Amino acid sequence: MTESLDNRNTHTCKIAVVGAGHAGIEAALASARMGVDTVLFTMSFESIANLPCNPSIGGTAKGHLVYEIDALGGEMGRAADLVTLQSRTLNRGKGVAVQSKRIQADRKKYQSIMKRTLEATPNLRLIQAEITAINVFRNSIKCENDRDYGTKYVSSVTTRLGEIWECECVIIATGTYLESEIFVGDVSYEAGPDGFLPSKGLASSLEEAGVRLLRFKTGTPARIKRESIDFSLLEEQPGEMPIQPYSACHGETFFENLVQIPCHIVYTNAETHRIIRENIARSAMYSGKIHGTGPRYCPSIEDKLVRFAEKERHQLFIEPMGADTSEIYLQGFSTSLPTDVQIAMLRSLKGFSRAEIMRYAYAIEYNCADPLQMDATLEFKHVKGLFGAGQFNGTSGYEEAAAQGLLAGINAARKVKSLPSIILPRSGSYIGTLIDDLVTKGTNEPYRMMTSRSEYRLLLRQDNADLRLTEIGYEAGLVSEERYQAYLNKKTAQEREKERLEATFVSPVAANPVLAEAGEAPLKSGASLAELLRRPLITYEILSRIDPERPKLSRASILTVEADIKYAGYANRQLSEVQHRKKLEERALPADVDYKNVRGLRLEAAQKLSAVRPLTIGQASRISGVNPADITVLLIYLGLK
Repeated sequence: MTESLDNRNTHTCKIAVVGAGHAGIEAALASARMGVDTVLFTMSFESIANLPCNPSIGGTAKGHLVYEIDALGGEMGRAADLVTLQSRTLNRGKGVAVQSKRIQADRKKYQSIMKRTLEATPNLRLIQAEITAINVFRNSIKCENDRDYGTKYVSSVTTRLGEIWECECVIIATGTYLESEIFVGDVSYEAGPDGFLPSKGLASSLEEAGVRLLRFKTGTPARIKRESIDFSLLEEQPGEMPIQPYSACHGETFFENLVQIPCHIVYTNAETHRIIRENIARSAMYSGKIHGTGPRYCPSIEDKLVRFAEKERHQLFIEPMGADTSEIYLQGFSTSLPTDVQIAMLRSLKGFSRAEIMRYAYAIEYNCADPLQMDATLEFKHVKGLFGAGQFNGTSGYEEAAAQGLLAGINAARKVKSLPSIILPRSGSYIGTLIDDLVTKGTNEPYRMMTSRSEYRLLLRQDNADLRLTEIGYEAGLVSEERYQAYLNKKTAQEREKERLEATFVSPVAANPVLAEAGEAPLKSGASLAELLRRPLITYEILSRIDPERPKLSRASILTVEADIKYAGYANRQLSEVQHRKKLEERALPADVDYKNVRGLRLEAAQKLSAVRPLTIGQASRISGVNPADITVLLIYLGLK
């Protein structure tokens, strides 16, 4: 029998991922690698893995996220290593907990590698198509004690060309494309980043399904022609060696032959500020054209001048976009001022008097979802099978997006397989902190991860990401057996070395010359190598002069061993706090609690708890508007029920 045309227009898969940015890529790769039939939809293959803003991966707290993504079996770190133009560790002068790796990435090469990875992954189909609708149905079968009666479920997605893709789960990772609009001065037009087409229609479909949307804004600087910049007048910022790879897939000799491309630094000046102030009314942001909320921690240059009026200059970073392009990125100079003002303020900078703009700066508004509608798995509470990830969840940054995509992909795949979800506690990772902040506290501006957001940051260093998360990635099926055995060997070597340092003692005669040279007080009696290492000015390398028996360890292991011993006292205090909080985190709240009828609970707390529907007492305690007295009421309520 001949198949009808209507049936030919209907296809099936298990998971549909909408958007092939950093969130969509990690989500699709995770679910496919877990053996689930996955389709990744993108409006343009040319926009896959695009770096529309800064050509870098990592940075403060963001580097931590990349290491965590890699430890779980994600892709961002591996690809970033392959396209590194320069690598630096930020905050080297501060404690190890806040030190973060950041690399300059070859933008086009990164896109190419990611696209090829997607194409070569089993169980994954990559399709260029715009998704215009998410289709849902309500459960109409009423059973005894059936809480799912009337619940919405994802059934399929519809493309612009009218194709229907039936599926069990959908992951929305639309980035900044959802009903997006570009602003440059008094000019505005519908477009996505870098002039790609915006997503039209999907936002309305999501709202019809009951998804509450927000309107956010972000921006990006102009791109400058390299040959038009006088680099001799600029401050050079070289890379560092040796380079520690992001990915455990790459050995420590991976970057031995890398010739790094330098970045440079320049500063705004009085003339720059005069030009901006005299034209600030022409900025789309200050003329009233833009209504979306912008990122607090990455403001436009005109916003910097308003918010930090007392500052005489602002630091700008000049970064390469790739090895085979003339485009140069000017970090810190994003704006929505008109083109003539962009040229004038650019040419007021030292070394930029003849600068040529290849791509003008712009601001972009877009729709995103209120993350309070999701639970810690990143699934929408009121639409089963619908997940959100990345900037669609109200965040900013490639790394935050990739981290969410990875967890959304894992949990969607586990849902399809009828396996329990994986929820990362905030005490165990920055990814857990990120997701918990979003789904518990929400956000009224683009959320950016920072080390200060974690109360456990001494435990969440980037050097120990593998110790915290590799076993979870292995259990999820994303870390290979070979890599897992290598991790176990590394872990064992580190533990043995810490035990050896605690058990090996040296005399004052042997230690004091080394201590004196380092500027430390002499010993009066013998001390263990670990005790010496806890001194502020003593490093593992310095100890080698009085420790000829030490084993050969990798640079990564040395960093972890040294940090674990130096900060053991502080870390143990944080671990005690984790254990204290663990009881609250494990105390589950019933899904059907009617908070308005919980006796003794304040009205504000009842309203907030009803809106967020926390999974545990611990999560409830972090909701804005819920105080310790409210938590006590809940504990009493649970004890009496």
